[in-house]
Amino acid sequence: MVYRSSAAGLVAKFLKRCSQQVFSAQFGTNFESRIHYLVTGMSPTPSDSKTNSTNPATPVPVRNSRYIFVTGGVSSSLGKGIVSASLAKLLQARGYSVTIQKLDPYINVDPGTLNPYEHGECFVTVDGAETDLDLGHYERFLNVRTSQANNITTGRIYQSVIDKERRGEYLGRTVQIIPHITDEIKRCVQILGAESNYDFVITEIGGTVGDIESLPYIEAVRQMKWECPEETLVVHLTLIPYLAAAGELKTKPTQHSVKQLLEFGVQPDILVCRTEHKLSDAIRSKVARFCNVAPNAVIESIDAETIYDVPLLMQSEKFDEVVLQKLGMSFEDTEPDLTTWKQFLDHHKNPKSTVKIGLVGKYVELKDSYKSIAESLIHAGAKLEAKVEIEWIHSETIMAKNTHEVLERLDGILVAPGFGSRGIDGKIETITYARERQVPFFGICLGMQCAVIEFARNVLLLEDAHSTEIKEYTPHPVIDLMAEQKSIQNMGGTMRLGAYPCELLPGTKAKEAYGNDRIEERHRHRYEFNDLYLSQFESNGMIASGRNPNSGLVEMVEIPEHPWFVASQFHPEYASTVEAPHPLFISFVAASIKNRSTRISRPAAHSGTAS
Repeated sequence: MVYRSSAAGLVAKFLKRCSQQVFSAQFGTNFESRIHYLVTGMSPTPSDSKTNSTNPATPVPVRNSRYIFVTGGVSSSLGKGIVSASLAKLLQARGYSVTIQKLDPYINVDPGTLNPYEHGECFVTVDGAETDLDLGHYERFLNVRTSQANNITTGRIYQSVIDKERRGEYLGRTVQIIPHITDEIKRCVQILGAESNYDFVITEIGGTVGDIESLPYIEAVRQMKWECPEETLVVHLTLIPYLAAAGELKTKPTQHSVKQLLEFGVQPDILVCRTEHKLSDAIRSKVARFCNVAPNAVIESIDAETIYDVPLLMQSEKFDEVVLQKLGMSFEDTEPDLTTWKQFLDHHKNPKSTVKIGLVGKYVELKDSYKSIAESLIHAGAKLEAKVEIEWIHSETIMAKNTHEVLERLDGILVAPGFGSRGIDGKIETITYARERQVPFFGICLGMQCAVIEFARNVLLLEDAHSTEIKEYTPHPVIDLMAEQKSIQNMGGTMRLGAYPCELLPGTKAKEAYGNDRIEERHRHRYEFNDLYLSQFESNGMIASGRNPNSGLVEMVEIPEHPWFVASQFHPEYASTVEAPHPLFISFVAASIKNRSTRISRPAAHSGTAS
């Protein structure tokens, strides 16, 4: 906390100590009671306390969650999400329960309607929340599922406060940024720890310190540091740039970033410094002195070969030990168990084979648009000890006359998800090539719908077969909205979001990959396979290998006579993690590796065939 004068500082310290004494006297160590008081301004009634179901008089022990905030300075895109996930991984590897939350300062209620060129991929959680792509990093690192509570936007905060005001919950008081918006932010942060009983809640604050959009979040952090200093920690990620002309690292941007944070009343406890070069002891000492942190709290975050190196680099900097020390927790008796992680890295960096996968999509200029797919291919490759080389191909560049030229060097082809008509023709031409040339093919969401359209046109000979999303009055709507969806007008109201069950057909490649009869996968789409055409498809060689047991909707299709032609309406990439690569991606990459040995001879066999 920064005080403008010594008198003000003394008064503030006195009030702070009094408030802490009130907390201790009134609530003791009951953290949930503290949260109830902080959020509602009222002491909880006895019925609000957790009790033991077998003995109502005995309270259930509540874990005292620690809250770690990760802010960023100097520049965006420094990797707050990766640093947060790496710290979480190290704490998890020591046996602690950890979750990570992202606070996004934009006014959108969620990223669901954002263009992928704006924010990259929209990641979907099992409970159907459309969230920031950083939640994908959290899940891939921790192998723990997230939910809507793990991603909060300014839009959701304001919407919640305005709804409460409309319901009269503020009893006629003037609704303001402080305390109402900041209280709502704190409620969203603290309730995640209280309800789920985590040891640590790591909260990443999007944007850069100084952005006008993130000021309420920084103020909420200041208040939490003031209210619960022993349970709250602030990590500030900053940049120490290297000036080639001068031949030295410069600490001034970091000093100014911390100074700006101090102006808002927040003293960072730990500085994580992104850098291209090693930080000398002199640089660390200088940063510590001018930014008012301990020398061991200046953590080097040097550029890494892969994001999966970062947890090990952070461990070598003793990042987790410094965090535990500052929160008054013991660390000497535990060591992070990263055996599985190191094995994954060893396979990833020392592959025994190479395979080239073509990723065909309409947003390939920004690779973060398909972040989960790219990482899923990496996970599968490491599992098979193969290096997966991804060739990013814009679907608008593919035409009937150039498919052979563009696609012939690929061992496998993946057609990516998307919305809208742009690039559809290129995806359909790609699928024709993969089907006819026996190249392993994996279609995801819109990729499956394009596979259905291609088969309808070229095998069933249904002229102008299409999706009603693209061509509303097509004579053969092989992809269509369900009848109950057609009356819904709100954007997103017709979406199938979150995890749904799927029963797999025995003897199919899908069943072989999963090894189970029933699965659950996440969806994000409006349009479905039109069941009226299913018998035509199955009698001509494309079968429904997976169906929803409740609605009967087709979830997966495949061609049994093809070496590997599988497509899913759901998004398997959301579920792939370092510790548990997704079985469909493993099966697809394995088929592509197998195809590589025969791929070179295939172009010669078809050299006289028009593509």
